[in-house]
Amino acid sequence: MKGLLYYGSKNVKYSEDAPEPQIQDDNQVKIKVAYCGICGTDLHEYLDGPIFFPKEGKKDKISGFKLPLVEGHELSGTVVQVGKNVKGIKVGDKAVVEASGHCSDRKYYKDTVEQNKPLCGACKKGMPNICRDLSFLGLGTASGGFGEYIVYGADHVVKVPESIPLDIAALVEPISVAWHAVERANFKKGQTALVLGGGPIGLATILALKGHEAGKIVCSEPALLRREFAEKLGAEVFNPMDHKDAIGDLKALVPETEGFDASFDCSGIPVTFSTSISALGAGGTAVNVAIWADKPIKYMPMCLSYEEKFATGSMGYIVKDFEEVIKALETGRIPLDAAKMMITGKVALKDTVSVGYKNLIEHKEKNVKILVSPSA
Repeated sequence: MKGLLYYGSKNVKYSEDAPEPQIQDDNQVKIKVAYCGICGTDLHEYLDGPIFFPKEGKKDKISGFKLPLVEGHELSGTVVQVGKNVKGIKVGDKAVVEASGHCSDRKYYKDTVEQNKPLCGACKKGMPNICRDLSFLGLGTASGGFGEYIVYGADHVVKVPESIPLDIAALVEPISVAWHAVERANFKKGQTALVLGGGPIGLATILALKGHEAGKIVCSEPALLRREFAEKLGAEVFNPMDHKDAIGDLKALVPETEGFDASFDCSGIPVTFSTSISALGAGGTAVNVAIWADKPIKYMPMCLSYEEKFATGSMGYIVKDFEEVIKALETGRIPLDAAKMMITGKVALKDTVSVGYKNLIEHKEKNVKILVSPSA
């Protein structure tokens, strides 16, 4: 099949003879990929990897697979084959894939990985998104969506209704990252939210908050084009560079609670982390959504204690997040036309690196989500 094979940093090759994945377990599903979004993680793997991918000569801890593997995990497509034990999914169904790979997925790879390994502590607690050996389809566990076909466990496959086009369905994965973060805040209908950063995940967080029927959403972002994107999605925008007392002026936007009910740091720099806590009202929750460089920052614990605020993190997603995002799209709580605004380009598979990666690396202020079309 056609596929984009990852060999290592700056070593990604288009091939028309990539291995086509086949069903190896009676509980797996094969999907023909319609679209697959280029994620920031794909770019990091290209520029600085391998990160999630196994190192050269090493094996993925969930599947036992080695490089090269096809990249891509933000995918949508159509089911073309199901294992004989699969229930509730049939050939012809539109579907997306919750792409994580965790302890419970080793059962699909009996020929390549040890089967008697006990569940890690997180998986025992029902938190597979923070599995000790966490991996992802398209990042090591299995060949991904930058190929014509994928095969994955049926328990990761979520059906998509006919009312949702497949290009918008490819956004379910990044919106699910944001949805999980909003769930981590125990966010309730009518509450107020501050989103710090208007990049792809910040914009997805705005959509997730709309899906939770937030009362007010403010996006703090210094870049004009990103503020314009956020405003189109329904957020009130705020340029912190225009304010001497940015925190005071942010809190003034929600005078009834003297600060936001929840904040979501999608930037991952010291000033946004500090703001995410300081701009909260009493008892508010700050959620770190960003992926940080592994460096310490200054942190004053009493900034939480004085007003009984909460600070927590969010990592990835679970199947329930996918199901709820699809329901929000289907019911219009996340308008389809708003979601579609996130798609700023589509490229053929052979142009993924030369056009897609290049535009996202060199012109990231103009692009949100570029979709790859493996079958085009």
